[in-house]
Amino acid sequence: MLYRVYFKIDIDAANSKVWDVLWGKETYPKWTKIFSEDSQVETDWEEGSKALFINGEGSGMVSRIYKRITNEFMGIEHLGMLEKGVELPPNEKTKDWFGAKEDYTLTEENGITTLEVGMDSAEEYQSYFEKTFPKALQIVKELSENL
Repeated sequence: MLYRVYFKIDIDAANSKVWDVLWGKETYPKWTKIFSEDSQVETDWEEGSKALFINGEGSGMVSRIYKRITNEFMGIEHLGMLEKGVELPPNEKTKDWFGAKEDYTLTEENGITTLEVGMDSAEEYQSYFEKTFPKALQIVKELSENL
């Protein structure tokens, strides 16, 4: 069963700057290292595209970009898991994540961008994300305000 968890942070930067930090080739690994030190993504971030969220061993999530509105919204749907570069067939472990969504909404007002994240999580990972996701968003904030 999936549970929806939410995170929110205000950033003193334009939404276009925050967007570039979230999805930029150089900056994405900087804020996602909180989840995996060698975090990487293989995608072009275009709507309908496949996205592989992987660690240094090639293990992670197989996903797709289900909706993209540049500088405003990125919607990611998780479809399965990878283990050492191999897509795992549906099983007890992978079924928990199938169809899980991770949504990023950016709203700018007077030069301040509010970044809201809503994500589906399996119960066993919910407390992990509740502890780590705010740390990742703090890195997004620092990068957006200081780069």
